[in-house]
Amino acid sequence: MTDPALLSAAELSSLYAARDLSPVEAAQASLDRIERLNPQLNAFCGVHGEEALASARQSEARWREGRPLSPIDGVPTSVKDLVLARGWPTLRGSKTVDPAGPWDQDAPSVARLREAGAVLVGRTTTPEFGWKGVTDSALTGITRNPWDPTKTPGGSSGGAAVAAASGMAALNIGTDGGGSIRIPAGFTGIFGLKPSFGRVPAYPLSPFGTVAHIGPMTRTVRDAALMLSVLSRPDPRDWTALPFPVTDFTDGLEDGVRGLRIAYAPTLDNAPVDPEVAASVARAAEVFAGLGARVETVTLDLPGTGPIFRAHWFVGAATLLSSIPEEKHALIDPGLRAVAAEGAAIPLLDYTKATLARGRLGVAMNRFHQDWDLLLMPSLPIPAFAAGQNLPEAPDGSTWANWTPFSYPFNLTQQPAASVPCGLTASGLPIGLQIVGPMFQDALVLRAARAFEALHPAPLPPLARP
Repeated sequence: MTDPALLSAAELSSLYAARDLSPVEAAQASLDRIERLNPQLNAFCGVHGEEALASARQSEARWREGRPLSPIDGVPTSVKDLVLARGWPTLRGSKTVDPAGPWDQDAPSVARLREAGAVLVGRTTTPEFGWKGVTDSALTGITRNPWDPTKTPGGSSGGAAVAAASGMAALNIGTDGGGSIRIPAGFTGIFGLKPSFGRVPAYPLSPFGTVAHIGPMTRTVRDAALMLSVLSRPDPRDWTALPFPVTDFTDGLEDGVRGLRIAYAPTLDNAPVDPEVAASVARAAEVFAGLGARVETVTLDLPGTGPIFRAHWFVGAATLLSSIPEEKHALIDPGLRAVAAEGAAIPLLDYTKATLARGRLGVAMNRFHQDWDLLLMPSLPIPAFAAGQNLPEAPDGSTWANWTPFSYPFNLTQQPAASVPCGLTASGLPIGLQIVGPMFQDALVLRAARAFEALHPAPLPPLARP
């Protein structure tokens, strides 16, 4: 039998139902993988093996009695270290957080997963407070890419991406305030979805405000749909949350893309794209045409997104630091302190103007989607670069947002956007295709990603292979 750690959540639940595999065996396989690979990859900053096995035994009893709580009952699952989990310190990659807690609440996403019977195996790494597009911190060290451990997995949900790619957990909670799900999904060859803002309730709300989303990171699209069906359930603690959709996000997942109007943008605002990335994404667009969609190449210009995003993100960083006692500021990542200082210097009038400009940007994309059902473009303009550094070797790489020009615009517009693997570079590094949908059309994004995945399933990284 295939190593249970490499099975999808959908495959696991089928085996549980047939009594051909136990949730305890799956949990142990996940924990074994973590023990073997985590010292090299550093995806987990906290592992809770005994708790996971106890939860798996409870799941095993439910499946034996034919009363599982959900299709993900008994599936190994990780929680990013920005998201509250009862009884586990949420240190947020920071030396400024007191491990003593109290840690007496689950975030909505964690609460819903527990209610669905998911087996929580541990916490995944993040840069301090999720502030940048790679994953390292003074608290937890450097997280590495399973395709090449000398490379970064991206961030800030880098630990979750590595956990998914390497078989440490089938389901993984990620957060995305400017690309933090899609960047590491693209760099590690997994599927990651930033849902429409408010689709997944959050508590407490992010200090980075309404650019921050929570979503699934998995090896397959179906697993993300299963996970989103659970994560999107309501929670009264989030007053920004969308109404519960009631529908199962796996419904219609195999309906394909025939007849859809799909725009393919090779770049955004003329940002340069690595030739291997550009060629792979162009081939992916041709796949959609072959599946019966009407695909046309478009020029996509969204001027001013960089300054608009910096006004929101940097002010969020300043808000975050204002909540931390000043005597602890010396413990904080110098890069985060610099971003926060820039945010604190932004005048209120400029911030207000940025919020109005953001509204115009959202309207522009709403109008765009009157003509186009979906937008295809690269998830990232470059492949993964060296682990342990914030930026690629680029003259314009003054902040992490400079090398991620294709992700943060859709945090500003709050649209659903996913990264699906679409190829490898000559050196064996993953390339991501970004699929962007109209606001609230999360199911359509999943459906399109699944249509592509069905023809081009993602390979496993070398370290994950049996």
